[in-house]
Amino acid sequence: MRILVVEDEKRLCEALVQLLKKQNYTVDFDNDGESGLDDALSGIYDVIILDVMLPKLDGISIMKEIRAAKMNTPVIMLTAKGEISDKVAGLDAGADDYLPKPFNTEELLARVRALGRRRGEVVESSALEFGGTSFDAQNLKLRHGAEEISLTRKEGELLEYLMLNKNIITSKEQIIEKLWGFDSEAEANHVEVYVSFLRKKMKRINADIGITAVRGVGYKLETI
Repeated sequence: MRILVVEDEKRLCEALVQLLKKQNYTVDFDNDGESGLDDALSGIYDVIILDVMLPKLDGISIMKEIRAAKMNTPVIMLTAKGEISDKVAGLDAGADDYLPKPFNTEELLARVRALGRRRGEVVESSALEFGGTSFDAQNLKLRHGAEEISLTRKEGELLEYLMLNKNIITSKEQIIEKLWGFDSEAEANHVEVYVSFLRKKMKRINADIGITAVRGVGYKLETI
């Protein structure tokens, strides 16, 4: 697996590179946003680890450019501890996960493994339909009638899982294990954030399906 690290704190960047290389990953790195974006847009990486605060171009802007280029490379954003706004902005821009600094190296490796295992799952699936709404898993497009909207990779994975289990209640724990892996430290609020993103995108295309929350149990995809 090939990983790109974009981090301007040189000691931290060097430590991350060495840590990942010890796991037998191929690793490249950049210390500024402009170089990081150029490398990210090459499309050769399986996972990108991206800091929010960078010289020349910030991580949120890089994230937006990556998704605008219709690239689905999984991205973990590194945020300042306690900066909720950075986490929300990163996820809203299309990041798959976030990790506040300082972080535990084992947690970082677990999240990298989870994203690496799931890279390509969505694009290998066939198109799915429910009601009058369809999901093109290969291109991450959600359609209803003449309306169409793009999903991020993680949004696509969540929708795919819910469509495969339509009309069945799935717990947050099941979703976390499926999308992030059983050894991930992802929490329930990760699921809540992506459910919220999906609901907004469904509403924008007037989809005839919706995600219903079953209090204390989980979520169910059903026609509306």
